[in-house]
Amino acid sequence: MTLFDPSLARESIGPLLGGLLLTVELTFIVIVLSLVLGILVALARLSHIAVLRILVGAYVEIIRSTPLLLQLIYIYFVLPYMGVQLNPFIAGIVGLTVNYAAYMSEVYRSGIQAIPRGQIDAAAALGMRSSLAMRRIILPQAIRIVIPSLGNYFVSLFKDTSLTSALTIQELLFSGQIIAARTYNYFTIYTLVFLLYLAVGYPATQLVRYLERVSKRGYSRKRKPQYAPVAASVSAPQSNGQGQ
Repeated sequence: MTLFDPSLARESIGPLLGGLLLTVELTFIVIVLSLVLGILVALARLSHIAVLRILVGAYVEIIRSTPLLLQLIYIYFVLPYMGVQLNPFIAGIVGLTVNYAAYMSEVYRSGIQAIPRGQIDAAAALGMRSSLAMRRIILPQAIRIVIPSLGNYFVSLFKDTSLTSALTIQELLFSGQIIAARTYNYFTIYTLVFLLYLAVGYPATQLVRYLERVSKRGYSRKRKPQYAPVAASVSAPQSNGQGQ
């Protein structure tokens, strides 16, 4: 038996691409949900309501202190004993979203806290409500700061979808496991799986690096300070309308 079987590779590429499509679909759904939930959790942790801060803080610490695989297994295999039964795909989405939203909330929180306090005070001095200042002044700057970190989490999420194979979701890795168990040609199948992950993961990492470079450029190219007119207006003589 040859190490790499081209005929088996041709036969297997279709099912593996189907698994890759499901992996990408799962990744994008969880990304959208985690971005929204992460902001809400971050704002709740910065809230003035003590009970809310404690509850949300406990959720974040529990998620960060336990393995993602265990969380997925708990949602799919344990919750049915409590009357909550989810199909594998929904359980995978819930588990990944709950996990990544907790981590992303900490990224958002650090970005919000990195904004100088003076901007919040200036907004209050102008009569802005705290919610309006957060939406129009603080969050846009904070999101720009945390874009590189969020991008790295997205790449990690694409790889962590492989853990949903424990829930019998036929994503890329589980599809490869099924074919490898049937053909016993592990080298061919897992090499294809490896290359498919690399084909998506590597461009994603390069995109994250590009976004990181763009986020560091600041706003200098968009808007440059105009000092000349100001200087001219200061130096120009002002007539008081009186004669010599």
